[in-house]
Amino acid sequence: MILYQLKCGVGHQFEAWFRDAAAYDSQSACGEVGCPLCGDTDVSKAPMAPYVAKGSAKTGSMEEKANEVAQQIFHAAERLRRHVEENCDDVGDRFAEEARRIHYGEADERGIYGSATDDEATDLTDEGIEFHRVRWPRRND
Repeated sequence: MILYQLKCGVGHQFEAWFRDAAAYDSQSACGEVGCPLCGDTDVSKAPMAPYVAKGSAKTGSMEEKANEVAQQIFHAAERLRRHVEENCDDVGDRFAEEARRIHYGEADERGIYGSATDDEATDLTDEGIEFHRVRWPRRND
């Protein structure tokens, strides 16, 4: 296991564990590594001294702990997703348009969710419209 300090294109820094350097390279190339703060997938390694778990009797327990933490994060994300879907309006690919309407008082204030392109998200940020990007786990159903 290897712990990397990562940085997204917006400048947020965060840590992530990977099985090895090749796992990071593969996931990053496929756009599967995203910033937990803004969802940006333009992620690179930040300067750091990586922590590499040494092969020992503890390696198994470290891997088990990493898997346990990953499962906890996955389940928390699923609970968040259910909450959003049950309590907010799905506006689909009209997210940016509807967020603007709410922000400027042209529509009732309410929770919404949907999708926005990177350019739309940048424009919303530039306009001072608060929103959060979440990379939902892929559904198995």
